[in-house]
Formats: sequence, structure tokens, C-alpha cells
Amino acid sequence: MRVAFLGPPGAGKGTQARELAHEWGVPHIATGDMLREAMAAGTPLGRAAKAYYDRGELVPDDVIIGMIEERFRQAEASRGFILDGFPRTIPQAEALDRLLKDLGLNLDRVVFFDVGEGELLRRLTGRRLCRACGTPFHLVSAPPAREGVCDRCGGELYQRADDSEATVRNRLQVYERQTAPLLDYYRSRDRLTSVDAAGDMDVIRGRIRRTVEAAR
Repeated sequence: MRVAFLGPPGAGKGTQARELAHEWGVPHIATGDMLREAMAAGTPLGRAAKAYYDRGELVPDDVIIGMIEERFRQAEASRGFILDGFPRTIPQAEALDRLLKDLGLNLDRVVFFDVGEGELLRRLTGRRLCRACGTPFHLVSAPPAREGVCDRCGGELYQRADDSEATVRNRLQVYERQTAPLLDYYRSRDRLTSVDAAGDMDVIRGRIRRTVEAAR
């Protein structure tokens, strides 16, 4: 079972990928997590990524693909994988296709998390973090007992700058520009399935499960 989850920020890809990876017994491969882990471990690719990161530059696709290749070659990935938020552009999709071909593998299904802008804004702008302990809250789905106060340590809750409405709208616009061609890329290869990713998390997981298992 080799699957990629695509969708805008706040669509729930990471949450669903973690749950389904555990259920299916396959690794959850999130490129952001991989980059942080590789840089912390000081691997050769991690050091290469850190050099770009320290200069405030985007990590090149070939470095990210190299990390994904290392992950694919690990024993646990022989059962499959869930790619979370990658690829994001057509060049990345083409590089991923070349890598999979070299390894004798196929991408079974690409699942697009379809969520309206209003719901995404609600999810992303409602997030709050504790300044003291970092505990996350959400004003709608997981509010604190006392407004602006952390339930765990009593610290002050704040909104990250990148969770403001203006910033979130910009992130969504950038994602839309990048992703529309990518969805067409996978649609033309008959790999893309869109899943309604609004509503109850368990219901959404059921939709994804049925979609992916039907492609096996």
C-alpha cells in the first residue's frame, strides 16, 4: 500500500496519516519531520539540508528526494508507506516517479483532502499555543477551560503569526497556485481521488480507508 496524501494547510493530512499508518502497519513519511530529524542527527543529507536552512533558502528537491529514497530502502517501508504533503509541485512529482521506477515500485493512490476555504480558516486561525509549555489548543474544537489560559500550566495562550487570517489566506493562495497543476498531473494518470475532508475525523478516516483499499 503506497499512498500520497495531498491537501492544503489545515486539511488534516498529518492527523489522518498518523492514524492510518499505525492501522496499516506502514511508515508515515512527512518530509518536514524527516528534514528536522536528519538535521538533528547530523546525517550527510541532514547536513546538506541544514546549510540551506541556515541561509533561509528552500531545501532543494534532490536533497528531499534523497531522504525519501533512504526511507523507502528501510525494511519497514517494504510493506508500503503514506507520504504526507509531498509532492507539492510537478517537478517533485516527476522526481518521485523516477525514484519509484528505479526502485521497482508504484504509487497506488494519491488522495486529495478537499476542504473549503472557510473551514480551513476556522481550523488554522483558531489554533493557540501556550507560551510556557507549548501545549496546543483550538478555540472551537479543543478550547481551554479559561479563555487565554493553559489548562496544563496556567501559562498565557497566544496565536502564532503564521496563524493570523491574512497569513493563512496567503498560504492557501500559494498552495492553490502550486497544487492545481499537480492534481491534474495525477488525475491524468488515473491515480487521484478526492475525499471530502470536512466533518468528523473518524468519518473522514473511513472515507480515506475505503478509497485506498479499493485501489489495492
